Amino acid sequence: MACKNHNQLPPDINWRKVDPLSDDIYPHDERAFFSLACNHCEHPACMAHCPADAYAKRDKDGVVIHDQDKCIGCRTCLRSCPFGAPRFDERLQRAEKCSLCWERLDAGLDPACVQSCPADALKLIDLADFDVPETVQTPLGFPNKPQLNPSTRFRLPTLPKITSKNCLPKALKRRASLRKPAK
Repeated sequence: MACKNHNQLPPDINWRKVDPLSDDIYPHDERAFFSLACNHCEHPACMAHCPADAYAKRDKDGVVIHDQDKCIGCRTCLRSCPFGAPRFDERLQRAEKCSLCWERLDAGLDPACVQSCPADALKLIDLADFDVPETVQTPLGFPNKPQLNPSTRFRLPTLPKITSKNCLPKALKRRASLRKPAK
């Protein structure tokens, strides 16, 4: 919802999907989920195949940005991205995708999804400074496209974890503290 609100997305467009891990990947009675948006690949297929040059990659942080004003609505990016990140807005007849809230990053803020995730499951990291052995770039069931070098990392669950039934009040309290103006 934070992404939809921040980017004023129509009801039928979701730049971030939350899907359950299959039983083959996480064989426990509890359910585990993974959240996925654009991977902001080092070598993005969407950018390489776009005939309108509607994609650009920022040098300073690697964020892949889509320019809707340049988009011609051909859907080539939708077909070329193996991760399904670009979406097609039927209303605008143009593609769109997660921008990692680059304008928030430029202001020193986290992306809307990271700031508002009630489970703290999302984190923005600098891959140059990040080396955690329990993370993987390509988990089971995820398209293995090393030539694109996705910048997303996954921390996979190893054992079921019981989540407190009181996690919602904690998340609401955390969200309220984030909204308070800085002193």
